[in-house]
Amino acid sequence: MFDFLKQKKQSKSFSPLVTDMHCHLLPGVDDGSSNIQETVECLRAMASVGFQKVYFTPHFQANYPNEENDIQKRFATLKKQLAAMDDGTLPEVAAVSGEYRFDPRFARRPGVDNVLTLPGKRLLCEFSLHFNDYMPIDIFAEYQKLGYTLILAHPERYPYLGIHSSEVKTMKDMGIFFQINVLSLNGFYGDTAMQKGYEYIEAGLAEYLGTDTHNMRYAKALKDTANNKKVQKIMKSHTFLNSQL
Repeated sequence: MFDFLKQKKQSKSFSPLVTDMHCHLLPGVDDGSSNIQETVECLRAMASVGFQKVYFTPHFQANYPNEENDIQKRFATLKKQLAAMDDGTLPEVAAVSGEYRFDPRFARRPGVDNVLTLPGKRLLCEFSLHFNDYMPIDIFAEYQKLGYTLILAHPERYPYLGIHSSEVKTMKDMGIFFQINVLSLNGFYGDTAMQKGYEYIEAGLAEYLGTDTHNMRYAKALKDTANNKKVQKIMKSHTFLNSQL
């Protein structure tokens, strides 16, 4: 079923990143992996293209109103299962964080809710992919006052957010980091997202790359992306902050 994972020659284009800081491989909690077998196969695919360490970032949003304590318990159980299944082909699964949807229906309260972060109090967040009805600059500022560093996931995928927009300028002036999905660079989300992804990188506005892997379809696309000549060139000519995690 997963014969493409057995290819003898596979580019490790993403080795310089060391770490993937955005994926949905905690089974059964959102629209990502549905079971541990799928998680394992996806992790193997990620290792095969150069990732040595992975952070899980399940959704926290209205459609997936996960609770932090439950997510941590599920992750602890999964870690033990993965340790028993590891045959040397899996990357390190470092910790569980979260991808928080900042919208009026599900804005976590700074200083009150126990958000799950990446190392260094880095908080991965996202907007709605469809509706530009809320720009939570005030919420960003509150989190920053409490010592959090904000990372906006996949800005290239928001159709209403242009690279030269006032919203982007405001966020960058505030010190908010941007994370581009590597699959965007291979057209996985369409031509517009691909073009914007490269533009953010070339303009020096993207500090992180993430796989945003959900399932085996994403894993296959990740392996294809690793062989993309333009992506390989980007990996050689640009430095990202993933390895600091």
